[in-house]
Amino acid sequence: MSQYFMGIDVGTGSARAGVFDVSGTLLGTEKQDITLFREAGAIVEQSSNEIWRAVCTASRGAIAASGVDPSEIAGVGFDATCSLVVLDEDGAPLPVGPSEDPERNIIVWMDHRALPQAERINAMGHRVLDYVGGRISPEMETPKLLWLKENRPEIFDKAWQFFDLTDYLTWRASGSLARSVCTVTCKWTYMAHEAAWDASYFRQIGLEGLADEGFARIGTEVVDAGTALGDGLLAEAAADLGFAPGTKVAAGLIDAHAGGIGTVGAKGGGLPQDNLAYVFGTSSCTMTTTSEPVFVPGVWGPYFSAMVPGAWLNEGGQSAAGAAIEQLLRFHPAAGEAGDKARAAGKSLPAWLVDRAVELCGPDGDPARLAEGMHVVPEFLGNRAPHADPHTRAVIAGLGMEADTDNLVALYIAGLCGLGYGLRQIIETQAEKGAPIKTVVISGGAGRSDLVRQILADATGVSLASPATEEPVLLGSAILGAVAAGVFADMPSAMAEMSSNQAVYDPSAAAAEYHDGRFDLYGKFQALAREAAIRG
Repeated sequence: MSQYFMGIDVGTGSARAGVFDVSGTLLGTEKQDITLFREAGAIVEQSSNEIWRAVCTASRGAIAASGVDPSEIAGVGFDATCSLVVLDEDGAPLPVGPSEDPERNIIVWMDHRALPQAERINAMGHRVLDYVGGRISPEMETPKLLWLKENRPEIFDKAWQFFDLTDYLTWRASGSLARSVCTVTCKWTYMAHEAAWDASYFRQIGLEGLADEGFARIGTEVVDAGTALGDGLLAEAAADLGFAPGTKVAAGLIDAHAGGIGTVGAKGGGLPQDNLAYVFGTSSCTMTTTSEPVFVPGVWGPYFSAMVPGAWLNEGGQSAAGAAIEQLLRFHPAAGEAGDKARAAGKSLPAWLVDRAVELCGPDGDPARLAEGMHVVPEFLGNRAPHADPHTRAVIAGLGMEADTDNLVALYIAGLCGLGYGLRQIIETQAEKGAPIKTVVISGGAGRSDLVRQILADATGVSLASPATEEPVLLGSAILGAVAAGVFADMPSAMAEMSSNQAVYDPSAAAAEYHDGRFDLYGKFQALAREAAIRG
């Protein structure tokens, strides 16, 4: 039996593909950028056709880089952002915004146009909200569907299928309309523990038509992630992607959840319940697995089987993480100068700032001390968890008249500390409700440096592990492909064989008092920002 698997990941800004062997070793990878369309009114859109083309380019490039015979790839798994894809009865795209461009048929996860609809839904207090932390987010799909119905009724009525982006990709690959339990449970209010949609919710919020149709446009077949779909890869899709027709196609995951599959069950790393997956990218997501349902106000879930089949999941995170750092740095007068220096050194700006921070504090110093007197609550897009408040905004305190690059370094470190304190809030809130963890396992491009990892460990007071692979999200999707191909009996056994940890960063006892004090101030600044948002 073939022992190679493809993982395909569609993030906010790019599509990536990777070929792995049965031990989880990455053999070849490729990336292709995708376009993000922004307009006033918090509108953010993408094109499903462009994304498919980018996926195919990345897939063929990864196969070429791996040197693997395409016929030897036994299974493929997909993950993507939780974005809403709208298609007509011919499978063609429909325009979802004022541009009237049918190619712009995706409402991206970060699009907040449906904030009024989300607030109305929350005011109704339906019981399904108990399974999204008590409040639905405008990032989720039912508020967006309601926005479409109220603002683009002709498009809503004309739509043949509403897909989460992951499910669109598996449909495009296999022809199967089956939805992943991950996508519809986490973002569409499917009640996985009851194996059913709650029709009364859709009728109450104004989407009764979807219930009257028997949910035919949002999913009548819901399956566990890793389930083999249809008869495998369609001939046309196989030609596009560059490997053999009939290759097993796995039901997919949301991108952050794929990062969880690629990390929390690593060999020698304890049970999935011991580990919190922290996916640190444009936004951040936290994935906490439990044996029994744990209800945490302000944290999404508990979701049944949404990541590890048969287990419950709580999902938190920050609406802006890597994006928050980028936004923070843009405010500083030295950002242009530092950017020039970074480009001259062949580095990204964050990588250059990390290196400069290490230089400034010396080999035995604590980089977090560079941020003394400077504090950041980096909630530029509101608070995803544990407050579930999309209205609150960022706080930057302690800036003076300095305009030099070293002051920019201090601001960068303060921003990283702020992200760490936000993560600490989530960890402590969940532990109080009965979901403690022992280790944070980090993945995502924004958290690859030793300095970032140590600051997060120190800021949270929790040990942080880094995976052996540089591409844990891609590995998570490849694990889905391996399960669909029947190489492993189930997801946990595949996780234990294909993933492992490389290093552990323990929190510094010497830094605990410093971070405790800053964490206390963080909470006070955050509370003031929330009060300011309410008062206007």
